[in-house]
Amino acid sequence: MTEPQPKPGVIPWPPVIYTAAIAISVILGMLYPLPWIGDLLGDILFAAGWVALFGVAVLWFTAIRTMMRARTTLNPNAVPDHLVTTGPFGVTRNPMYLANTLLLIGVAFVSGIAWFLLFAFIAAFLTQKLAIEGEEKILAAKFGKKYRDYAKRVRRWI
Repeated sequence: MTEPQPKPGVIPWPPVIYTAAIAISVILGMLYPLPWIGDLLGDILFAAGWVALFGVAVLWFTAIRTMMRARTTLNPNAVPDHLVTTGPFGVTRNPMYLANTLLLIGVAFVSGIAWFLLFAFIAAFLTQKLAIEGEEKILAAKFGKKYRDYAKRVRRWI
């Protein structure tokens, strides 16, 4: 008798989580603005925010391109056809989720809305619990030792 294979969930949690984090950050930023660092450090954070947003674009582009070249699904709820370990996946097992988190951090630094920074960490935690841990079980079941070796070599986030 074989063990039942883990199945992907029905709700695409990562887009839902990050969209909610953005919406909540904007609303709380308007209703309950938090203090932000000003002057020189504020200017440095503003510049760092734009660097982070550039990094988001690079991560999204290279991750999508790598997945398309591997002919595997971009759908977070589908079982992947191939294990992708090259490109940004050689540095982080979750470059798209890392990019989403970095997006919130970059927007926090550029806009000065501290809620984005708080919700970046909340969104990353929820994504790990609601999506990544389940995805890892599916990948381990489908790709076995090849995935486990990859997971030992490459960190989940950074």
